[in-house]
Amino acid sequence: MKPQTEDATTQNWLKEAQKGYIRMGVLILLSRKPSHGYEIMKEINNRTQGFWQPTPGGVYPILRDLEKSGYIKGHWQTLKNRRLKTYAITKSGDAILKRAIVKQTEIFKSISSLFNEFARDVLNIEGTEIPFPPLPFSAFLEENKSCKENLQQLEHKRKHALESIKSIKEQLKQIDYQIATLKREANPKPDENNKEPHTR
Repeated sequence: MKPQTEDATTQNWLKEAQKGYIRMGVLILLSRKPSHGYEIMKEINNRTQGFWQPTPGGVYPILRDLEKSGYIKGHWQTLKNRRLKTYAITKSGDAILKRAIVKQTEIFKSISSLFNEFARDVLNIEGTEIPFPPLPFSAFLEENKSCKENLQQLEHKRKHALESIKSIKEQLKQIDYQIATLKREANPKPDENNKEPHTR
């Protein structure tokens, strides 16, 4: 498989995963208070600090699907001379949300465990726990934060990123050493002492 094809495939996987997490994020936000589509998009963008920048084309189909499934209910109202549809979570939506959070948490822990096994068994990194980011939907589970708390969150993310970089550098050193060892074994250099003297 060509690198371009691999990149396209992984991007598609990420988009599909993101849709699922935004779906959960929408339900979590609506479990806190009824909102219209623009409020939801703005809140997702704020809570993920711009990491997710949902568009109307991404959010409104999710809202329609959730409403069709009976997990949310919308009603029209007029705000500042604009007609907007405000959505609220239903009992069914609340039940499915709680179940989904439990399942997704279990899946995320399992994937984290698999990555640690990979680091140990394939990369030969002993006794090192690879740091992982928080759950993808954890930003929605917390109350909205003040600027000071957002600063603390960013500092925490920065610390986590630095730990990840350090771990990746250690992995690269291990991999480079293994590559160099395998190359030496595959192409041993002749011993200079065992060369026959040149005759003139």
